[in-house]
Amino acid sequence: MINNKSFTTFALVMYFTHKFSNGIKLVHLQQASNVCCCGIGINTGARDQTPSQTGMAHFIEHTMFKGTARRTATQIINRLEDVGGELNAYTTKEETFVYATTLARDFERAAELISDMVFNATFPQKEITREAEVIAEEIESYNDTPSELIFDDFEELIFDKQTLGIDILGSARKLAKYTTDDAAGFVKCNYNTDQMVFFSVSPLDFKKVLNVVEKCVGGIPANLRKHTREQNTIYTQKDIEKRKRTHQIHLVVGNRSCALGSDEFYPMYMLNNILGGPGMNSRLNLALREHNGLAYTVESNLTTYTDSGVFCVYVGAEQKNLEKCKRLISREMEKLATTAITPTALAKYKRQTLGQIAIANENKEALALSIAKSFLHRDKRATYEQICEYINEITAEDIRKAAERVFDEQMLSSVLYY
Repeated sequence: MINNKSFTTFALVMYFTHKFSNGIKLVHLQQASNVCCCGIGINTGARDQTPSQTGMAHFIEHTMFKGTARRTATQIINRLEDVGGELNAYTTKEETFVYATTLARDFERAAELISDMVFNATFPQKEITREAEVIAEEIESYNDTPSELIFDDFEELIFDKQTLGIDILGSARKLAKYTTDDAAGFVKCNYNTDQMVFFSVSPLDFKKVLNVVEKCVGGIPANLRKHTREQNTIYTQKDIEKRKRTHQIHLVVGNRSCALGSDEFYPMYMLNNILGGPGMNSRLNLALREHNGLAYTVESNLTTYTDSGVFCVYVGAEQKNLEKCKRLISREMEKLATTAITPTALAKYKRQTLGQIAIANENKEALALSIAKSFLHRDKRATYEQICEYINEITAEDIRKAAERVFDEQMLSSVLYY
């Protein structure tokens, strides 16, 4: 039974939201479908680790699957698999997400299981010792993938000795030493109830969702966050080269960018789309791949954190093409920083960006996780209609100014694998 005096319920645009007395937030989007996606987002990631806790946030994400006070690891796996559902989790620099996709009729089953894992994990020593070996294999696999590893090295470079420079996986040597008490201690300190969002995208009405989630998390004792995160404000331009003996060279070049929720975000978002975003008609793809055949993969990426961000370009190419690739990348950056795009081009890029966003929102899992992240950090999320307004208000000069700032040659850092 829900005590209506203990909380306030309200609707924000099309998102139904609620805050329980322990600080846990609920956000629900009702969508016509037979499928639901739900989970818990926690405002805790690799940046919240102390120097002695390397890889701990990701380690916890893995080991909460290994047993709770009422379930074994096998029972956790079978709980949703038996009804055709999928259970998953992942860790970032700032967040941990545990979530499930099931038929709508199994929403309560999924919500209860996820809550049990997040709040009642026991981290049995035998299981976590075995899981440390699994993660060690994951680390080795990652180290064998230079096109992914280089992004970690780049963020370590531009967030040198700062929390956003900490890699997520950690080291196998350190993981092998972690104990049940280490895991439980990290959870107690960082899995704070006022830093959690229970999220749901499903056809269920909000009253049903609220009743189910109230039973799952409403009675959890409050555990409020007492510490604040170190801000990543220091940046020094640097270039490094690493001998990897790879068949191709791998290059990342970029700069600090805007933080999540910044006024610069949408101009930067469009700039990324224009320069090297997901479209095959991006300027870098046309210049390096289509017109010159220099690279199979070339792209730009915009990553935003709560207090900073990264804008970078990645290219993988043959060693003999490195200098030409660099020149062409610099040329495209300079053109965007010095010359505003034409009205016709601006209109085209706006249509493209809005089309991509609309299509992405059709992926229920991606949509649910995006909603969770927005409410976790900003307690709100723009609707598609609001995003359309933001994008349509952007001018060619807004994009040029964003390019001028982030593509300043004196501030561009780089990592090269050869």
